[in-house]
Amino acid sequence: MNLPPIVREKLNKLPDKPGCYLMRDRKGTIIYVGKAVSLRRRVQSYFRDSTMRTAPPKVRSLIHSVADVETFTVRSDAEALLMESNLIKQYRPRFNILLRDDKRYLALRADPHEPFPRIVTCRIVRGDHALYFGPFPSSTVVRAVQDFTEKRFGLRKCKPIAPDGETFKHCINDIVRFCSAPCAGRVTPEAYRERFDEACAFLRGERLGVIEEVKAQMEAVARERKFEKAALLRDTWIALCEMVRQRRRVLLSTPEMHGTDALEGLRELQALIGLPALPALIEGFDISNLFGTHSVASMVVVAEGLPDRRCYRRFRIRTVEGADDPRSMAEVIRRRYTRVLGEVKPLPGLVLIDGGVTQLRAARAELEALGLGHLPSVGLAERFEEIVTDDGRGPLRLPLESKALKVLIRLRDEAHRFALDYHRRLRNRIIRESALDDIPGIGAMRKAALLTRFGSVQRLSKATPEEIDAVPGIDRALAEAILRKLT
Repeated sequence: MNLPPIVREKLNKLPDKPGCYLMRDRKGTIIYVGKAVSLRRRVQSYFRDSTMRTAPPKVRSLIHSVADVETFTVRSDAEALLMESNLIKQYRPRFNILLRDDKRYLALRADPHEPFPRIVTCRIVRGDHALYFGPFPSSTVVRAVQDFTEKRFGLRKCKPIAPDGETFKHCINDIVRFCSAPCAGRVTPEAYRERFDEACAFLRGERLGVIEEVKAQMEAVARERKFEKAALLRDTWIALCEMVRQRRRVLLSTPEMHGTDALEGLRELQALIGLPALPALIEGFDISNLFGTHSVASMVVVAEGLPDRRCYRRFRIRTVEGADDPRSMAEVIRRRYTRVLGEVKPLPGLVLIDGGVTQLRAARAELEALGLGHLPSVGLAERFEEIVTDDGRGPLRLPLESKALKVLIRLRDEAHRFALDYHRRLRNRIIRESALDDIPGIGAMRKAALLTRFGSVQRLSKATPEEIDAVPGIDRALAEAILRKLT
């Protein structure tokens, strides 16, 4: 089968992991989005000769149109489903049909065209001009969020499209569910519409303060030793937080931002934070602790809104003992920008700190000490994706769809990934080297001699007793003891 060279090359490198795949035509347009438990098996199956012989005409037409393939890995099949749904809604590929698997998961539906809209659960997301939230893998979360939203915003639960006084005679939801009872004239249609709009904004993730209210109520009730009610509030709070996390994963499980979207995000960011110029260069920092006794840090760079991996840097924390993120962040900022000043390198338009106001203040103190107090800097708190400032404005909460927020989140997550990668490498090396410490007769000098001779514990474990015996200070019995310990 004749395939474009880029497709043939990518087919050989496909991961055996769950995820989504995008097929593009010669113009670069996305023409099909799919999901798979194994990207390798699923995508390769399209390009077999047997597929071209037996597949329906639509599939054969799709395969002939493919000029490039992109893949994105996720952690589970459920996340792949959510990502696929989001991508189809975003790009509307012409070869896709309505997601049949939507019926497996619950979503919330609200029809703003009804006289008194309500929120219901559904398993199929249709193109009917209604508002949909989800689908979400956990039906428990969906039902808990629905119940909370109805009660918190006074929405009706009854089924008639236009409830009236007769409906009210047979309903007690105004008593047991805090319904605002628009059917009985307890609130005006305009007031009910405002409640509905606020409920939808909450479900879109734009009213995160409501979740904090639930947590505050839970803590207050617990202090009064009303533990049963506190447990119910706790379960509600957990479900609401999970809804936010799931929505964040769906919204951010999209392909990397292209240049146009990235620049739009930078312009939006400049306006929101009040930056003096477009932050064409952003440097992001993250701290990762190792066993509470070792810390590492990472710095990643975004140029024109897109990652510039050539400028990434890793740091071993030298002056801080234990897991102290603010002091570790201060050390990294001091080392980084002392070097920038010494080498006369360009300064970033924005410094992004992974963490809250404590880490941000530690970083800002170091910038002030270096004479760089004018350098714009913000934090990004992971819990609700708040942009943290230190100028009295308080945290800035942006819609998860915001391109500015996506630029910052991708930078922060990349810094986190880069730090964790360094963290794991260091951890594995320490674990391997600590194996030598447990061998009787191996002190600091012999350990240094072995590592000098073989370079690493891994290479030492593959050596022969004769090769180890040749190291000064190591006899045959000790060489055999070393191999027994390492293999």
